[in-house]
Amino acid sequence: MTGPFGICLIIMGLFGMTPVARAAELPIVDAHVHYSHDAWSLTPPKEAVAILRKAGLRRVLMSSSPNEGTVKLLAEAPDLIVPGLRPYRKRGELSTWMKDPEALRYVEEQLPKQRWVSIGEFHLHGDDADLPIPRRIVELAKQHGLFLQAHSDADAVERFFRQDPGARVLWAHAGFASAATVRDMMRKHKGLWADLALRSEVGPGGRVSPEWRAVFVEFPDRFMVGTDTWTPGRWNDIVGHAAFSRAWLADLPADLAERIAWKNAEALFVTAPRR
Repeated sequence: MTGPFGICLIIMGLFGMTPVARAAELPIVDAHVHYSHDAWSLTPPKEAVAILRKAGLRRVLMSSSPNEGTVKLLAEAPDLIVPGLRPYRKRGELSTWMKDPEALRYVEEQLPKQRWVSIGEFHLHGDDADLPIPRRIVELAKQHGLFLQAHSDADAVERFFRQDPGARVLWAHAGFASAATVRDMMRKHKGLWADLALRSEVGPGGRVSPEWRAVFVEFPDRFMVGTDTWTPGRWNDIVGHAAFSRAWLADLPADLAERIAWKNAEALFVTAPRR
Protein backbone atom coordinates (compact mmCIF):
# COMPACT_ATOMS: atom_id res chain seq x y z
CA MET A 1 0.00 0.00 0.00
CA THR A 2 1.26 3.46 -0.89
CA GLY A 3 0.37 6.93 0.33
CA PRO A 4 0.19 8.32 3.87
CA PHE A 5 -1.80 5.41 5.26
CA GLY A 6 0.64 2.88 3.85
CA ILE A 7 3.58 4.82 5.34
CA CYS A 8 1.75 4.93 8.65
CA LEU A 9 1.36 1.13 8.57
CA ILE A 10 5.09 0.72 8.00
CA ILE A 11 5.89 3.01 10.94
CA MET A 12 3.40 1.13 13.11
CA GLY A 13 5.04 -2.15 12.19
CA LEU A 14 8.50 -0.83 13.09
CA PHE A 15 7.26 0.07 16.56
CA GLY A 16 5.40 -3.18 17.06
CA MET A 17 1.94 -1.61 16.60
CA THR A 18 0.47 -4.02 14.08
CA PRO A 19 -2.91 -3.37 12.47
CA VAL A 20 -4.18 -6.72 13.79
CA ALA A 21 -3.30 -5.78 17.36
CA ARG A 22 -4.87 -2.35 16.96
CA ALA A 23 -8.06 -3.85 15.52
CA ALA A 24 -8.35 -6.09 18.55
CA GLU A 25 -7.91 -3.14 20.89
CA LEU A 26 -10.31 -0.53 19.58
CA PRO A 27 -13.44 -0.92 17.45
CA ILE A 28 -14.29 1.98 15.17
CA VAL A 29 -17.51 3.40 13.83
CA ASP A 30 -16.74 5.04 10.49
CA ALA A 31 -19.09 7.99 10.02
CA HIS A 32 -18.25 8.83 6.42
CA VAL A 33 -18.34 6.12 3.73
CA HIS A 34 -19.92 6.10 0.25
CA TYR A 35 -20.72 3.19 -2.05
CA SER A 36 -21.64 4.99 -5.26
CA HIS A 37 -22.50 3.48 -8.63
CA ASP A 38 -18.95 3.55 -10.02
CA ALA A 39 -17.72 1.35 -7.14
CA TRP A 40 -20.25 -1.46 -7.53
CA SER A 41 -18.49 -3.45 -10.25
CA LEU A 42 -14.98 -2.81 -8.92
CA THR A 43 -15.90 -3.77 -5.35
CA PRO A 44 -19.05 -5.94 -5.32
CA PRO A 45 -21.22 -5.86 -2.18
CA LYS A 46 -19.82 -8.99 -0.54
CA GLU A 47 -16.28 -7.78 -1.10
CA ALA A 48 -17.14 -4.30 0.20
CA VAL A 49 -18.58 -5.73 3.40
CA ALA A 50 -15.53 -7.98 3.81
CA ILE A 51 -13.28 -4.91 3.60
CA LEU A 52 -15.31 -3.09 6.25
CA ARG A 53 -15.14 -6.08 8.58
CA LYS A 54 -11.42 -6.57 7.96
CA ALA A 55 -10.89 -2.97 9.10
CA GLY A 56 -12.51 -3.86 12.42
CA LEU A 57 -15.39 -1.44 11.92
CA ARG A 58 -18.26 -1.76 14.36
CA ARG A 59 -20.76 0.29 12.33
CA VAL A 60 -20.57 2.42 9.16
CA LEU A 61 -22.61 5.49 8.25
CA MET A 62 -23.17 4.88 4.55
CA SER A 63 -24.49 7.23 1.89
CA SER A 64 -24.29 6.74 -1.85
CA SER A 65 -25.01 8.17 -5.28
CA PRO A 66 -27.62 6.83 -5.87
CA ASN A 67 -28.94 5.46 -2.57
CA GLU A 68 -29.25 2.03 -4.16
CA GLY A 69 -25.61 1.48 -3.23
CA THR A 70 -26.37 1.93 0.46
CA VAL A 71 -29.38 -0.38 0.18
CA LYS A 72 -27.19 -3.05 -1.46
CA LEU A 73 -24.76 -3.06 1.47
CA LEU A 74 -27.54 -2.82 4.05
CA ALA A 75 -29.08 -5.99 2.63
CA GLU A 76 -25.67 -7.69 2.81
CA ALA A 77 -24.81 -6.55 6.36
CA PRO A 78 -27.74 -5.05 8.32
CA ASP A 79 -25.70 -5.28 11.55
CA LEU A 80 -22.98 -3.08 10.07
CA ILE A 81 -24.54 -0.50 7.75
CA VAL A 82 -26.26 2.63 9.07
CA PRO A 83 -28.12 4.23 6.13
CA GLY A 84 -27.95 7.92 5.29
CA LEU A 85 -30.14 9.41 2.55
CA ARG A 86 -28.21 11.36 -0.07
CA PRO A 87 -29.85 13.78 -2.54
CA TYR A 88 -27.59 12.70 -5.44
CA ARG A 89 -28.86 10.28 -8.07
CA LYS A 90 -25.45 10.14 -9.76
CA ARG A 91 -22.08 11.82 -9.64
CA GLY A 92 -21.94 15.36 -10.91
CA GLU A 93 -24.83 16.76 -8.87
CA LEU A 94 -22.76 18.16 -6.03
CA SER A 95 -23.01 21.75 -7.24
CA THR A 96 -26.52 21.65 -8.75
CA TRP A 97 -28.77 19.68 -6.36
CA MET A 98 -29.71 22.72 -4.25
CA LYS A 99 -31.43 24.31 -7.27
CA ASP A 100 -32.85 21.12 -8.77
CA PRO A 101 -36.48 20.28 -7.92
CA GLU A 102 -35.84 16.70 -9.04
CA ALA A 103 -33.23 16.27 -6.30
CA LEU A 104 -35.78 17.31 -3.69
CA ARG A 105 -38.39 15.04 -5.23
CA TYR A 106 -35.86 12.19 -5.07
CA VAL A 107 -35.31 12.73 -1.34
CA GLU A 108 -39.04 12.90 -0.68
CA GLU A 109 -39.60 9.67 -2.63
CA GLN A 110 -36.79 7.85 -0.83
CA LEU A 111 -37.75 8.86 2.72
CA PRO A 112 -40.53 6.28 3.22
CA LYS A 113 -38.60 3.45 1.59
CA GLN A 114 -36.05 2.96 4.36
CA ARG A 115 -35.46 3.80 8.01
CA TRP A 116 -32.78 6.44 7.46
CA VAL A 117 -30.77 8.10 10.23
CA SER A 118 -29.65 11.17 8.30
CA ILE A 119 -29.96 13.27 5.17
CA GLY A 120 -26.56 13.64 3.55
CA GLU A 121 -23.76 13.77 2.91
CA PHE A 122 -24.58 16.78 0.75
CA HIS A 123 -22.39 19.66 -0.40
CA LEU A 124 -23.64 23.15 0.37
CA HIS A 125 -21.89 26.45 1.08
CA GLY A 126 -22.69 29.98 2.18
CA ASP A 127 -26.04 31.53 1.43
CA ASP A 128 -27.02 28.62 -0.81
CA ALA A 129 -28.20 27.08 2.48
CA ASP A 130 -31.08 29.57 2.44
CA LEU A 131 -32.34 28.51 -0.99
CA PRO A 132 -35.81 26.91 -0.98
CA ILE A 133 -34.65 23.34 -1.59
CA PRO A 134 -32.04 23.24 1.23
CA ARG A 135 -34.60 24.88 3.53
CA ARG A 136 -37.01 22.07 2.72
CA ILE A 137 -34.27 19.52 3.44
CA VAL A 138 -33.82 21.04 6.91
CA GLU A 139 -37.59 20.84 7.43
CA LEU A 140 -37.68 17.20 6.33
CA ALA A 141 -34.85 16.32 8.70
CA LYS A 142 -36.78 17.94 11.56
CA GLN A 143 -40.03 16.26 10.55
CA HIS A 144 -38.47 12.79 10.38
CA GLY A 145 -36.09 13.13 13.34
CA LEU A 146 -32.96 12.86 11.17
CA PHE A 147 -29.63 14.60 11.46
CA LEU A 148 -27.95 16.43 8.58
CA GLN A 149 -24.54 15.35 7.27
CA ALA A 150 -23.26 18.49 5.59
CA HIS A 151 -20.10 19.09 3.59
CA SER A 152 -20.34 22.81 4.25
CA ASP A 153 -18.54 25.90 5.39
CA ALA A 154 -19.26 27.52 8.75
CA ASP A 155 -21.58 30.06 7.13
CA ALA A 156 -23.93 27.38 5.81
CA VAL A 157 -23.89 25.53 9.14
CA GLU A 158 -24.88 28.74 10.93
CA ARG A 159 -27.82 29.07 8.54
CA PHE A 160 -29.01 25.51 9.29
CA PHE A 161 -29.23 26.37 12.97
CA ARG A 162 -31.03 29.63 12.27
CA GLN A 163 -33.62 27.67 10.30
CA ASP A 164 -33.94 25.02 13.02
CA PRO A 165 -32.28 25.79 16.37
CA GLY A 166 -32.92 22.18 17.39
CA ALA A 167 -31.19 20.70 14.36
CA ARG A 168 -28.53 18.03 14.67
CA VAL A 169 -25.69 18.50 12.18
CA LEU A 170 -22.78 16.17 11.48
CA TRP A 171 -20.20 18.50 9.95
CA ALA A 172 -18.37 16.45 7.31
CA HIS A 173 -14.59 16.80 7.43
CA ALA A 174 -15.08 19.19 10.38
CA GLY A 175 -15.72 21.72 7.62
CA PHE A 176 -12.06 21.59 6.57
CA ALA A 177 -11.88 24.37 9.15
CA SER A 178 -9.17 25.12 11.70
CA ALA A 179 -9.37 23.63 15.18
CA ALA A 180 -10.09 27.13 16.52
CA THR A 181 -13.04 27.60 14.15
CA VAL A 182 -14.46 24.18 14.99
CA ARG A 183 -14.12 24.96 18.72
CA ASP A 184 -15.98 28.25 18.31
CA MET A 185 -18.77 26.62 16.31
CA MET A 186 -19.23 23.88 18.87
CA ARG A 187 -19.36 26.41 21.68
CA LYS A 188 -22.25 28.10 19.87
CA HIS A 189 -24.19 25.02 18.76
CA LYS A 190 -24.94 22.07 21.05
CA GLY A 191 -26.36 20.15 18.10
CA LEU A 192 -23.12 20.15 16.11
CA TRP A 193 -20.90 17.08 15.67
CA ALA A 194 -17.97 16.61 13.28
CA ASP A 195 -16.41 13.72 11.40
CA LEU A 196 -12.67 13.80 10.77
CA ALA A 197 -12.59 12.35 7.27
CA LEU A 198 -9.56 13.50 5.26
CA ARG A 199 -8.18 15.42 8.25
CA SER A 200 -4.86 13.58 8.58
CA GLU A 201 -3.28 16.67 10.19
CA VAL A 202 -5.25 15.85 13.36
CA GLY A 203 -2.88 13.01 14.23
CA PRO A 204 0.27 13.01 12.10
CA GLY A 205 2.73 10.26 12.95
CA GLY A 206 0.39 8.85 15.58
CA ARG A 207 0.49 12.04 17.69
CA VAL A 208 -2.53 14.24 18.18
CA SER A 209 -1.70 17.87 17.44
CA PRO A 210 -1.96 20.17 20.49
CA GLU A 211 -4.68 22.39 19.02
CA TRP A 212 -6.91 19.44 18.16
CA ARG A 213 -6.23 17.73 21.48
CA ALA A 214 -7.56 20.82 23.27
CA VAL A 215 -10.77 20.77 21.21
CA PHE A 216 -11.27 17.03 21.77
CA VAL A 217 -10.87 17.48 25.52
CA GLU A 218 -13.34 20.38 25.58
CA PHE A 219 -15.88 18.52 23.41
CA PRO A 220 -15.29 14.79 24.03
CA ASP A 221 -18.77 13.83 22.78
CA ARG A 222 -18.75 15.64 19.44
CA PHE A 223 -16.12 14.02 17.19
CA MET A 224 -15.98 10.78 15.23
CA VAL A 225 -13.79 8.98 12.72
CA GLY A 226 -14.47 9.08 8.97
CA THR A 227 -12.73 7.74 5.85
CA ASP A 228 -14.69 9.17 2.86
CA THR A 229 -14.65 6.75 -0.07
CA TRP A 230 -15.41 9.58 -2.46
CA THR A 231 -13.86 7.69 -5.37
CA PRO A 232 -13.90 3.91 -5.96
CA GLY A 233 -10.16 3.65 -5.31
CA ARG A 234 -10.63 4.89 -1.75
CA TRP A 235 -12.11 1.50 -0.84
CA ASN A 236 -8.52 0.22 -0.98
CA ASP A 237 -7.65 2.61 1.87
CA ILE A 238 -10.34 1.64 4.39
CA VAL A 239 -8.26 -0.92 6.28
CA GLY A 240 -5.20 1.32 6.29
CA HIS A 241 -7.21 4.32 7.39
CA ALA A 242 -8.67 2.40 10.33
CA ALA A 243 -5.12 1.51 11.42
CA PHE A 244 -4.02 5.12 10.95
CA SER A 245 -6.93 6.29 13.11
CA ARG A 246 -6.15 3.80 15.87
CA ALA A 247 -2.56 5.03 15.91
CA TRP A 248 -3.46 8.63 16.80
CA LEU A 249 -6.40 7.64 18.98
CA ALA A 250 -3.92 5.67 21.09
CA ASP A 251 -2.28 9.01 21.90
CA LEU A 252 -5.43 10.10 23.77
CA PRO A 253 -6.75 8.98 27.17
CA ALA A 254 -8.57 5.67 26.76
CA ASP A 255 -12.04 7.03 27.52
CA LEU A 256 -11.68 9.91 25.07
CA ALA A 257 -10.28 7.59 22.39
CA GLU A 258 -13.26 5.25 22.75
CA ARG A 259 -15.69 8.14 22.44
CA ILE A 260 -14.15 9.39 19.21
CA ALA A 261 -13.58 5.89 17.85
CA TRP A 262 -17.17 4.67 18.22
CA LYS A 263 -19.25 5.85 21.18
CA ASN A 264 -20.05 9.33 19.86
CA ALA A 265 -21.22 8.01 16.51
CA GLU A 266 -23.33 5.30 18.11
CA ALA A 267 -25.00 7.91 20.31
CA LEU A 268 -25.78 10.15 17.33
CA PHE A 269 -27.18 7.29 15.26
CA VAL A 270 -29.79 6.59 17.93
CA THR A 271 -32.45 9.25 17.44
CA ALA A 272 -32.57 11.30 20.63
CA PRO A 273 -35.58 13.29 21.83
CA ARG A 274 -35.51 16.66 20.12
CA ARG A 275 -34.54 19.60 22.29
